[in-house]
Amino acid sequence: MFAKKCLFSIYFILLISPILCLGQYEVILDSTSFDKRIERQPLTLKKMAIPAGLTVTALLMTKSDFEQELQPKVNRNLRTNIDDYTRFAPLAVMYISDGLGAKAENHWFDQTKNAGLSLLLTQAITTGLKITIDKERPNGANEEAFPSGHTSLAFASATVLYEEFKNTEPILAYSGYAFAISTAYLRMAKNKHWLSDVILGSALGIAVTKLVYHFDYLFSWNPFKKSDRLLIAPTVNQEGAGAYLSFRF
Repeated sequence: MFAKKCLFSIYFILLISPILCLGQYEVILDSTSFDKRIERQPLTLKKMAIPAGLTVTALLMTKSDFEQELQPKVNRNLRTNIDDYTRFAPLAVMYISDGLGAKAENHWFDQTKNAGLSLLLTQAITTGLKITIDKERPNGANEEAFPSGHTSLAFASATVLYEEFKNTEPILAYSGYAFAISTAYLRMAKNKHWLSDVILGSALGIAVTKLVYHFDYLFSWNPFKKSDRLLIAPTVNQEGAGAYLSFRF
C-alpha cells in the first residue's frame, strides 16, 4: 500500500508541477494576422493550498483505523440515486442564474467549455487513479474506491459555479459546495466509499477546475460572443446527455 501511495503522490506532482511553472510566465501570441498579448497572474501555491491539503489528508487517512471505525457509523445502506444528479446540480444552478440575469465572469459558451473540460479531465484522472490504486469499496463490490468519481465531478461542478460568481454573487458562488458535500455524504451513506475516497475526490475536482480556469485564455474561441440572446446548456441524467436550447426574442 505504501508503494501505491507513493505512486499516486508522484502522479499528482507530475500533474501540477509543469502547470505551476507555466503559470509564472506571460504568454505572447504573435502572427501576421494579429498580435495579442495575454498577461496572467501566476498560479501560486496559495491558490492550490486547499486541494493540496485535502490530498495529503486523504493519503494519510486511507485505510486508517479512524476511517475503518467511521464508515459503519455513516453507512445507512441508502438505495437512492439522487447523488447521480446532485453531482451536476451546481451547473444547473449556474445556467439558471445566467437565465435570470445574474452577472457571471464569463459568457455562457465559455462557461460550457470550461465546465466540459473540467469534467472530462476530472473524470479521466479519477478513472486512472481508480485503476492504479486498488482499494476495495466498503460494500466489497470492487476495488475501485479510491478516489470517488461522483465526488470529484460534484466538486468540479461546484468549483465552476464558484469561479463564475465569486466576484459578483458570493453566496451563489459557494452554494454549489452544499451539493458537492451532500454528494460525498451520500456516497458514504450508500456504503460505496470511505472518507478518504471522497476527500481525494473533492481535491481532484477543485484542483482540475482551478487549473482549467487559470488557463482558459488558451482556448478562448467563442462564436457566440456577440449574441446574448442564445443560450445552450448541457443536460445530464441517467438516460444520457443532451442539450437545452433557449433563445430570447
